[in-house]
Amino acid sequence: MNGVEGHRIVFVRGRGTMVYDESGKEYFDAPASLWLTNVGHGRVEIAEAMREQAGRLEYYSSFGRFTTDVTLALAERVARLSPLGSTKVLFTSGGSDGIDLAAKLARRYWDAVGRGEKTVVVTRDLAYHGLHAFGTSMTGIAANQEGIGRLVPDVARVPLHDIDALEALFVREAGRIAAFFTEPVLGTGGVHLPEADYMRRVNELCRRHDVLLVADEVITGFGRLGQWFGSSRVGLEPDIIVTAKGISSGYAPLGAVLVGSRVADPFFGPQALTFRHGMTYAGHSVSAAAGLANLDILESERLVERVRDLEAPLFNELARLECHDTVREVRGGLGLMVGIEMVDAEAAQQVSEVCLGEGFIVRVITGGTLQVSPPFTTPVEEIFALGAVLDTTIGSLRR
Repeated sequence: MNGVEGHRIVFVRGRGTMVYDESGKEYFDAPASLWLTNVGHGRVEIAEAMREQAGRLEYYSSFGRFTTDVTLALAERVARLSPLGSTKVLFTSGGSDGIDLAAKLARRYWDAVGRGEKTVVVTRDLAYHGLHAFGTSMTGIAANQEGIGRLVPDVARVPLHDIDALEALFVREAGRIAAFFTEPVLGTGGVHLPEADYMRRVNELCRRHDVLLVADEVITGFGRLGQWFGSSRVGLEPDIIVTAKGISSGYAPLGAVLVGSRVADPFFGPQALTFRHGMTYAGHSVSAAAGLANLDILESERLVERVRDLEAPLFNELARLECHDTVREVRGGLGLMVGIEMVDAEAAQQVSEVCLGEGFIVRVITGGTLQVSPPFTTPVEEIFALGAVLDTTIGSLRR
């Protein structure tokens, strides 16, 4: 935190794709904050829905037999959108909460069906799964464990695109493996798309070796890849989906874990077992109201379809930056997620700082990569303006 002293930028309002600091300076929000301001800033419809709900019933817990009408309405809405078929929805306060819930549920499921030895959770290099205890232990980003170590045992990791390494691990340890976690497109790890046939092989391996498949859709859920769920876009067939960010577009802390019937069934019905997990703000009434209003906007303005319209202009505009010798690779082409990998982190930081001065926020993520993941409402002209600033800025660097 010492690094921000004297350099802090404080935002005081936002509208559309823009945010404004204390001095009134305008910035284009190229990363949509942390991948999530999907419907844009300053949507009065969402603010009004939250205000109305807070005035009617601000909160009641969803423990035991209790819940609220708005919480149920959002659960039913999300279940209808789910690609899992019959779906149970467990609400959280965000993505890291959801990863912990999903990992615990995977282990609890195997215990419930008499396979309690299956406790190992597998992830990929460069994967980011939040920063709670499970997420920190599962991460494929070494810096996130620095000075902390692995907090949860029985976690394994395989190289990013190496399906043969995953198969070898499954053959060797399938009797102990509870679940394989993967993002449809790796986000914070540097925007890495799945290689051809990778996800189909993942589906096959998980089925063959009886391993649960968990899709971390904290970033990709609710439209970022041009379908409601990124799993559908890349051909992933999960048992559990973890979502957050896009479910409310950041207007309130909210996440949801979608659970298919295979995993849910032992915990429902006359002989049901208990999965002991809960959090105070799960399904919070005001957050649920924000989620419903956000889904209304996504549907009424056809913003998920708009993502498909924008993906080619965004990627094509930024892919041309590969002509610069300080750019190692531009990755993207699926939805509104592009990573511009620079030759090193220092070059990426230089570009980010110059762009900030020009009124464009471009975030640096893993591997010296510049994150571009704008709101779904972004006009094409703003994409071109961003591309022009990046082209000029990167062109001024000397390798």
